[in-house]
Amino acid sequence: MKILCTCEQGYKFFSHKNMTQIILHCDLDAFFAAVEVRDNPDYEDKPVIVGADPKEGKGRGVVSTCNYEARKYGIHSAMPISIAYRKCPHGIYLPPNFAKYHEASEKVMGIIKSVSSIFQQVSIDEAYIDISENCTTYEEALNTAKEIQSRVLDDVGITLSIGCAPTKSIAKIASDYKKPNGITIVKPEEIKEFLSPMDITRIPGIGKKTKEYYNRQGIRVIGDIINTPLHRMIEQFGKNGKWVWDVANGLNQPKFKSSRDIRKSISKERTFYDDTSDFNLIISKLEEINEKLHIKLDKDGTYYKTISLKIRFEGFETYTRSKSLPRPIQDVKKAMNVILELYQEFVNYDKKVRLVGIKLSNLSNNIKQLKISNFM
Repeated sequence: MKILCTCEQGYKFFSHKNMTQIILHCDLDAFFAAVEVRDNPDYEDKPVIVGADPKEGKGRGVVSTCNYEARKYGIHSAMPISIAYRKCPHGIYLPPNFAKYHEASEKVMGIIKSVSSIFQQVSIDEAYIDISENCTTYEEALNTAKEIQSRVLDDVGITLSIGCAPTKSIAKIASDYKKPNGITIVKPEEIKEFLSPMDITRIPGIGKKTKEYYNRQGIRVIGDIINTPLHRMIEQFGKNGKWVWDVANGLNQPKFKSSRDIRKSISKERTFYDDTSDFNLIISKLEEINEKLHIKLDKDGTYYKTISLKIRFEGFETYTRSKSLPRPIQDVKKAMNVILELYQEFVNYDKKVRLVGIKLSNLSNNIKQLKISNFM
């Protein structure tokens, strides 16, 4: 049996006779940059980078999104904007226009949602739908995916890639398999052959640090997970080992969540290798955390009203300070100014710092609640 075939349209198939759920993961391609190219035809086939002002290589901040032309130069999201500029000084650098991105996202999500009532939007540019009730075969699922792609291109003017599989996790992996504007169908019986050669970081939730730990135990590709007995995975990795094993074997099927189930807060914290009183090092770490949080907020289209600073000194003496704003914002510079204001209380503290963290809370993703001044 031929497991993988590539059609002229760029669709890829993995076959199986039996079927349980059929899940689509729809992921817009280089979303922010795609909207900018749509609205500026002269940008077509040119590297477009959306993010902080590069200031000729001296800018602070990071890349939010870049198109595929820019990626040819080694640019990617979350890269420091100064490095992006050095790699591609002739690129088109644009500030984010979140109002415009939200308008495009709402149109896309309306199209996806019209296909199935079982719908979950997980960020500004991606969503899941369960089409099991509408499609009895994977061929019908392919036709549905084609229809979604066509409608999004015709009505919104941008492209998206779609993964189709029996679980949400595998559908997400599949949507990234052939970008941009691709469709990948993974049928239940071929899950093993589809996933086995892939690096374990293709499983959502396995990052660089987790990868290092798994690699030390001899697990490098997803096939290594599939071929390890479940009891061994649990012995070596505990609950996480069971979760990863279930994902790799197509047994992980989290419930669909309502789009109204927005998280209440988002936070990150970092521990220094050695306790420090170096002001510049502490502020640099806070800036790094702040920028990473805002990359996530950018993608999710989420705003916040409360900013909190966490600081832990040697001896595990820990303090938290917060400030609430009059209206929701999504502004990396304003947030950092608040963090610096909160940190002033501890500038003359006579103990070294062990850990710093930032939490953004009172979240909202309803742009209609926001004033235009928030985007200026």
